[in-house]
Amino acid sequence: MNFNQSNIKGKNIVVTGGSKGMGKAIATAFAAEGANLFLCARNTAQLNKTVAEIQQQYQDVTVQSTTADLSVKEETIAFGNWINNQVAAVDILVNNAGVFLPGSVHNETDGMLEQMIQTNLYSAYHLTRTLLPAMMQHKQGYIFNICSIASLQAYSNGGSYSISKFAMMGFSKNLREELKPYNIKVAAVYPGAVLTDSWGSYDNSHHRIMEATDIAAMIVAACKLSVGAVMEDIILRPLLGDL
Repeated sequence: MNFNQSNIKGKNIVVTGGSKGMGKAIATAFAAEGANLFLCARNTAQLNKTVAEIQQQYQDVTVQSTTADLSVKEETIAFGNWINNQVAAVDILVNNAGVFLPGSVHNETDGMLEQMIQTNLYSAYHLTRTLLPAMMQHKQGYIFNICSIASLQAYSNGGSYSISKFAMMGFSKNLREELKPYNIKVAAVYPGAVLTDSWGSYDNSHHRIMEATDIAAMIVAACKLSVGAVMEDIILRPLLGDL
């Protein structure tokens, strides 16, 4: 079965960490294309607010959500099974859930590596494994793993975060090779500095860093390529370079 990704309308899209920041922007961009959404996040109030906003703006699409902490394996698998019980197969999966905590290997808090790996890598690993059987049976789909510029180049105060994102890049590369026979595309997304809540009240009036909508636009654009083309790596940086 050929999956024509140029037609996103009516497709089933999963976005983790979908309540704010890049996740919210990605979910909103897909809703604008007429896709049906399945979202999760840890904060129930923020998630419900986002769902209401998207549903009000795009009334013809279905937006479903559930609260889940994807750093917990059991909750991740439960989220995947919740989706599997509602659709024959997921069309597009965006593994966006993640957390950033600064630190250096030699002095960061004990347990930091475990926390970063559980949230930034294991969440994507276990959710993808839960959703893949149906996707492989249907021989169609696209998986986007939100990595980071920190996946490509180590930097000061990156510590365990960078380690986890390097691992996410490796996960993406292996998955891409495994799923080629099943017509499932895999892309690794490497954003630089993006204006999200983690930047607090940062004044971006001079466009020094990117907007979350920039990341969303590139992911949606990749989904509109022909069946025989895949955007394997998406690297986005601020025009003036990394901060």
